[in-house]
Amino acid sequence: MNKDNIKAEIIVKGQKVNVMIIDNKEYISLTDLARYVNKEDPSGVIRNWMSNKNSFEFYSLWEEINNPNFNSVESHVIKNEEVPYNRFTMTPKRWKEKFNAIGIVPSSGKYSQGTFAHSDIAFEFASWLSPEFKLYLITEFERLKKNEAYQNKIDWHANRVLAKVSYVVHTDAIKSIIVPTLTEKQKKFVYAEEADVLNVALFGMTAKEWRESNPEIADKGNIRDYTDLLHLVILNNLENINAELIEMKIPQSDRLTKLNNIARKQMELLKNNKSFNNLKYIENKVNSKQALPL
Repeated sequence: MNKDNIKAEIIVKGQKVNVMIIDNKEYISLTDLARYVNKEDPSGVIRNWMSNKNSFEFYSLWEEINNPNFNSVESHVIKNEEVPYNRFTMTPKRWKEKFNAIGIVPSSGKYSQGTFAHSDIAFEFASWLSPEFKLYLITEFERLKKNEAYQNKIDWHANRVLAKVSYVVHTDAIKSIIVPTLTEKQKKFVYAEEADVLNVALFGMTAKEWRESNPEIADKGNIRDYTDLLHLVILNNLENINAELIEMKIPQSDRLTKLNNIARKQMELLKNNKSFNNLKYIENKVNSKQALPL
């Protein structure tokens, strides 16, 4: 588990429970939850739950819904050939490695904090342990997300992510190009609106060309409304740069070429960057009006 993951803990009926963001999702320690019923062998409790037929149906269905890379074929084989029999045994390590699962993250290493699971799965596990314990867990988990100190921690993390994104723009190398390269006709064409200069530099088309290519949604928004966070971040940078180039009285055709080169460079710097992916997670939570989880 990444040392940069945001971490916190809650107390559920006297039991300390660790909470962590893993791959931008909220995860709860199954190991800590299991200690509520067996402090000596929490891993055995987890294994027993995962080897339960009803439990398997739940966490395997969760993967099919939430994990596009889940090995559902192998899961269905196990469901038919192993699950119906007493010999069926499932562990967090086997589940992750053989089925490419993401909902349960097994313990790894000497200093691991144990096995974690997505909150959906953790709540189901807690219900299996004790319905009363599950209700207390949900209450404390929701209390954590509303805690001011916790939110400050999230804010600090968001600022750190933004700093990393900015750093990447200035330091990383270009690997390949995915922003459209300008045609000679585009370089010579005079655009009436400066907004279209930016559109062509980043998207390879004007607002009108986009509307003509997307008639089914053109009446609901524009090219910028339907783009992603990555393009919007770059667009914001291009707007600032373009303003400076205009003040320097650089001709539009030259500005367009410069802006396109900058867009292609920044696209490659950010598209696979982990810090930028964290920023996308924060954006998704804000857009859905959810409290930012751990």
